[in-house]
Amino acid sequence: MGCFECCIKCLGGVPYASLVATILCFSGVALFCGCGHVALTGTVSILESHFSKVASDHAMLTDVIQLMQYVIYGIASFFFLYGIILLAEGFYTTSAVKELHSEFKTTICGRCISGMFVFLTYILGVAWLGVFGFSAVPVFLFYNMWSTCATMKSSVSNLTDIDSICVDVRQYGIIPWNATPGKACGSTLGDICNTSEFYLSYHLYIVACAGAGATVIALIHFLMILSANWAYLKDASQMHAYQDIKMKEEQELQDITSRSKECLHSYT
Repeated sequence: MGCFECCIKCLGGVPYASLVATILCFSGVALFCGCGHVALTGTVSILESHFSKVASDHAMLTDVIQLMQYVIYGIASFFFLYGIILLAEGFYTTSAVKELHSEFKTTICGRCISGMFVFLTYILGVAWLGVFGFSAVPVFLFYNMWSTCATMKSSVSNLTDIDSICVDVRQYGIIPWNATPGKACGSTLGDICNTSEFYLSYHLYIVACAGAGATVIALIHFLMILSANWAYLKDASQMHAYQDIKMKEEQELQDITSRSKECLHSYT
């Protein structure tokens, strides 16, 4: 076999569907973890500078955000390993790879492992749907603040007293009701919207939400691939069992035929 034919055969063994799902999963998790981590840090800075200037008022929120950042580290590490494992599983269950290794036979253990990956990926997909919905919450909050600032800047709004327009973050349960000042009004609110921290955090939350959505799509893609691979392994095991039974029957038929010929020769 020439080098070109060998390369073509090796490329035929690549599980392209699993490869695309892995790239999409890595991209989505990277966007969610990286952008989410930076956006959470910016959110704490905005709250400390404009909405809760007493550290004890938002101490619990700071601890929760730090915990979420540590969770982000764990999510990134876990999905890096899990994506590699699923990609490897895709390689070993590709039919082209089985053609390269003609002695390959499915086992009960292999089918159980494939079934376990299907179940685990389904659970992770449901969990990431919750993460996707949760990541949309800060986008909604920042959008409300941004739209309020845009209304104050609009020349067609005919506002006579912009100081009456306020954003009170205490009503969202982010900080307690006794936090001071707890809200921003008028020009103060406009100054907050003009800061680079607000602009950066708002867009990073949007990207993080998009990353969570991409991860959900990748897990759904993985789920379809794993289900197809599991069905392939099941059919392959049944085919192997059928071939074994057929070989045994053919051997028995040959034995019967040979014994019949021996008996015939001995009779004559």
